[in-house]
Amino acid sequence: MKNLNEDLKTGNIKQAYLLYGEEAYLKKQYRDRLTKAVLPEGDTVNYAHYEGKGLNVPEIIDLAETMPFFAEKRLIVIEDSGLFKNADAKFADYIKSMPETVCFVFVESEVDKRSKMYKAVKDTGRVVELGRQDEKTLLLWLAGNIKREGRQIKQSTAEYMLSRTGTDMENLEREMEKLFSYTLGRNEITVADIDAICTTQITNKIFDMIEAVATRQQRKALDYYYDLLALKEPPMRILYLLARQFRLLLQVKDLMNQGADKSTIAKKAGLHPFVAGKYMQQSRSFTMRELKGIMEEAADTEEAVKTGRLSDTMSVELFIVKYSAPKK
Repeated sequence: MKNLNEDLKTGNIKQAYLLYGEEAYLKKQYRDRLTKAVLPEGDTVNYAHYEGKGLNVPEIIDLAETMPFFAEKRLIVIEDSGLFKNADAKFADYIKSMPETVCFVFVESEVDKRSKMYKAVKDTGRVVELGRQDEKTLLLWLAGNIKREGRQIKQSTAEYMLSRTGTDMENLEREMEKLFSYTLGRNEITVADIDAICTTQITNKIFDMIEAVATRQQRKALDYYYDLLALKEPPMRILYLLARQFRLLLQVKDLMNQGADKSTIAKKAGLHPFVAGKYMQQSRSFTMRELKGIMEEAADTEEAVKTGRLSDTMSVELFIVKYSAPKK
């Protein structure tokens, strides 16, 4: 990102950019900033946008060869094309020899770094991975946005917001907008404001449910379950999410036993570093044997529902009751 920001700052825009990774918010932001850097505001004549797989590559190349209309460059934005996994060799070759009057911005979720398209853009322009941001970066970003609105938030409150709403930046932006409207006329955003207006992600409710199970707070665990049912979440989806969380706990526990640190665990388990820390803390409440037993029980519970031996609502409730009961 540092090099990309430098390009935008100096106006030294490359001929091709590939923005890829999990953080949709950042991809969208940088796509729009590059668009503004290449074309004057309101210039729709020299702008083209393509999205999805099965693109007509010869047509795009013909457009790229067309001289821009009263402008220095023509901008072509291509999103979610799959070109960086199943590349068109002709397109990759074209990228290496395209005229200076065209600029390509590719926005993708997944890429194959061995592909010809990836190598062509890397050689010709700039490849930028925009992955999930760490807790420190997100807290600074939150604080910056809140300050620009003339508001204040304590660091502990911002940390609480992340734990409640998750770490997806698009979702965080929506939640901030809700907070700004809700706290209109007041200076500081508080924990009470977050509790009152922010939406708790379902995965966070599942995480809280497991926390209640780990601490043997049976009533609390069941209350989370009934809340999810009230939100029209199907019992078998709740069981699936529970099993997925316990599977992650098992993986984290195993990695911790091997001596892995938080950054290694986050990478291998596919977790945000902030979330990985929470899983590490929670996994300490279980032994490897207990986690393996819970996974087996989840599979048995699913089988009981599929064979009609138990209703879906009752089976998940019994599953929660069994593992949240106080130890004898």
